[in-house]
Amino acid sequence: MTEPFAASFILASASPRRKELLKKAGYNFKVVLPYIDESAFPVEGIEPCEYVKKMALAKAKSVAAEFPDFLVIGADTVVDFEGEIIGKPCDAKEAEEITRKLFSRPHKVITAVAIVRLSDGVEMVESDTTVVYPKKMTEKQIAKHIEGSSWRGKAGAYAIQEGGDEFVEKIEGSLTNVMGLPMELLQQMLKRIRVYHRR
Repeated sequence: MTEPFAASFILASASPRRKELLKKAGYNFKVVLPYIDESAFPVEGIEPCEYVKKMALAKAKSVAAEFPDFLVIGADTVVDFEGEIIGKPCDAKEAEEITRKLFSRPHKVITAVAIVRLSDGVEMVESDTTVVYPKKMTEKQIAKHIEGSSWRGKAGAYAIQEGGDEFVEKIEGSLTNVMGLPMELLQQMLKRIRVYHRR
C-alpha cells in the first residue's frame, strides 16, 4: 500500500469490509451512515456501471450535505451477470437463486467509488470491474452456504474473504474490488485530489 492520504475523511458506508480495508491501509477516517432511499434508484434500463456510480455518488452527497468541509467517500458494489444487476439478497430463497446463477458462469463484480467535498466543489466518481470465474458448486455446498448465512448483506450473496474464495477458480482484476472497495482505484483518486485541490 502507498502512504495514506494526509487529510482525514468520512466514509459514507456501514460496510465492515470497507472499514477493515481502510484501516489496514492506514487511513484516518470516521464513519457516517448515508441516508438514501435505494428504491428510488431502479435497476431497470441502466447499465450496471452507471447504476453503481449513481448509488455511490448519492451516498457520498447525502453525508457531504451534513459535513461540507470534509472529503466524503461513498461506495456501492453490484454483481453484473450478463448485463443483469444483482445486489444483496432479501432472504435465503433469493440467496440460493443468486448463488445457483452466479456460480454457473463467470460474472463481474463492479464497485463505484465517489469522493465529494462541497466546500470547494470536489466531485469525482469512478468504478472498477473484476471478473470472477467460479468453481462448480455441489448441492451440498450450496445448502451449506445458504445455511451459514454469510450471504446476508453481500452483493451477489457471497463474500470472497469470508469463505467465498473456496468457490472461486480465479479472478481477473482487483481482489479488494470484490471485497467492496477497490483500494488501488481509491488511492489514485485521492492522489489526484491532493494534486488539484490542495488544502
